[in-house]
Amino acid sequence: MINIEVKFLNNVRYIDLFCGIGGFHLALSSFGAECVFASDIDGKARNVYENNFKIEPSGDITKIKNKEIPPHDILCAGFPCQPFSISGNQNGFNDPQGKLFYQIIRIARFHKPKILLLENVKNLKTHNNSKTIAEIRKQLNKIGYDVYDEILSASDFGIPQARERLYIVAIKKSLKVKQFNFPTATRKGIHLNDILYDESDKYDVLVKRQYSINDRPLHKKGLIQVARIGKGRQGERIYSPEGFSTTLSSQSGGLGGKTGMYLINGTVRKLYPRECARLMGFPDNFIYAKEISSAYKQFGNSVVVDVLQSILIELNRQLKNI
Repeated sequence: MINIEVKFLNNVRYIDLFCGIGGFHLALSSFGAECVFASDIDGKARNVYENNFKIEPSGDITKIKNKEIPPHDILCAGFPCQPFSISGNQNGFNDPQGKLFYQIIRIARFHKPKILLLENVKNLKTHNNSKTIAEIRKQLNKIGYDVYDEILSASDFGIPQARERLYIVAIKKSLKVKQFNFPTATRKGIHLNDILYDESDKYDVLVKRQYSINDRPLHKKGLIQVARIGKGRQGERIYSPEGFSTTLSSQSGGLGGKTGMYLINGTVRKLYPRECARLMGFPDNFIYAKEISSAYKQFGNSVVVDVLQSILIELNRQLKNI
């Protein structure tokens, strides 16, 4: 996490839709903003959120009326990505989860926050021949927002994870902001080795299968594949901690499902939950789910705190006041 002062967030109120375990909360509250409402349909995620932030999130957003949501300056939402993901069904707005984007429109139309800060999978940018992102821009424009979007990688912001996500910033037209520029790469030179953490007394994450060392390491986008199990298909690749981690995922299967597999000190293993937390920019005092499968799913569904903080820093620099 980035530790600096961002003045424009002092006394700012925000809501946290599809809040998960609180990536948006960590980013905004670190700069002094106040969360006045949170919501998520997943009860296990809500429990983790409450344990850490002492705020009990509401449940299904479709059941919550506009007037039940407090006034706010910023609306945050990591809306469901499965309908737009390459690994999902890609049914987009035809999927019930895909339609949840329109809950954001409903709430923003009523409350008129000054800024919307949204996150989703990289594939949303090109989904359905780019018609999906065009619809998102159209709907936000219609209710009074200028829309900016950019694909950013966690590895460009001090997090050793090969995770690219689409970030959308919608700014109220009445603020008369002519242009918003997303942050550029700021911090490099970090590798998975730098965030490793020993939790061997709590979890067994060893992969007890025969593996084959590659003839030579395979380098791709900061990942260094050094070995494989079987034919080395997805979920069977083994990486070096000298590079980045694979993208944490809530759904991926195979032996390396959710975290990837790594050859660390001569042993092949998956990542510990605390390592996953660090790969999402969560602090070491964050209380994650006790059940490892839940922790993996929740971190895979979350948003990288450092990337959000970098966007907020740019908003502070370019907007000055909201």
